[in-house]
Amino acid sequence: MKVPLLDLKAQYAAMRQEIENSLKKVVENQDFILGAEVTALEKEVAAYCGAKYGVGVASGTDALILSLKALDIGPGDEVITTPFTFFATAESISIVGAKPVFADVDPRTYNIDPLLIEKKITKKTKAIMPVHLYGQCADMDPIMAIAKKHGLKVIEDNAQAIGATYKGRKSGSMGDMGALSFFPSKNLGAFGDAGMVVTNDEKLAEEVKILRVHGSSARYIHSKIGMNSRLDNLQAAVLRVKLKYLDKWLEARRKNAYFYRERLKGLPVVTPRVPDYNVHTYHQYTLRTKIDQEKLMKHLSDNGIEVRTYYPISLHQQECYKPLGYKSGDMPESENAAKEVFSIPVSPEMTPDEKAYVADTIAGFFRKRA
Repeated sequence: MKVPLLDLKAQYAAMRQEIENSLKKVVENQDFILGAEVTALEKEVAAYCGAKYGVGVASGTDALILSLKALDIGPGDEVITTPFTFFATAESISIVGAKPVFADVDPRTYNIDPLLIEKKITKKTKAIMPVHLYGQCADMDPIMAIAKKHGLKVIEDNAQAIGATYKGRKSGSMGDMGALSFFPSKNLGAFGDAGMVVTNDEKLAEEVKILRVHGSSARYIHSKIGMNSRLDNLQAAVLRVKLKYLDKWLEARRKNAYFYRERLKGLPVVTPRVPDYNVHTYHQYTLRTKIDQEKLMKHLSDNGIEVRTYYPISLHQQECYKPLGYKSGDMPESENAAKEVFSIPVSPEMTPDEKAYVADTIAGFFRKRA
């Protein structure tokens, strides 16, 4: 049996006609750059995230970059973030000329540990960028309290967690700004690169709108140095159709996660820990084992199950960040997690047989070792 991490073909088949009709409308109107679908999507996603404003941009990475720019963060500034995340998190900080400063993660949730943030603050610190990793919110209350105490801004990297909640609040709505990715493999994915910034601050929303079109507030009038980062109407049309299904998909992911949790009990794997105050979206269902992680992953792969480690090299250990002066052992929780975690299929399209096959294949690996 073949079990992919994500079956986008099956997802598309279930809404083919809706999407094709929506795309046809855009093509017939020849309305491609920004446009009516983008405006509507911005309002819908902002409302979904519990934010007042949404600004569509070209990618999740650009959403981070534009958020930093809108907050006037640049050369000489520092931004505290996690080393256990996709590269774009730290990359966005570097692109605007600021310095990423890493604080280690909580070993149970893999999100940045609020207890380690304050000691990283210096006179140059301007913001904290928590990541809601794998689809679960970071512990935001203490992060926001630290930010308020020190006069810092908070940008939520919400690329993986649209729809997640923290103490009843939606991810992306708690900080000064939230950055969303609609990369095709995300829980809400476009047909290419796409992203959005959400915020409750009207001035910041307007700033991002100017920055995304070359720093222009009116045609040929450029008040700032911006960039070309517009969400196109075709992608917005696709996302508007998919947004209607998102809650249904997230509930299916949670049911699949519950199935795994029950079926994997008693095995030497650690299933995701979800604090009582969080509602997880399971963008990834990530297991952890100290027993031959690589051999277990190979066993699953050899049996047709797609698995992956997110992320095998902590950011402070990446070649390009050697000048920052970090060394192995500086972020022990992140480094250990990188060696021990792996993600298995959890997509809404999975059949009962596929879920059972994945669980049984994991169990079979440990039975052979007994």
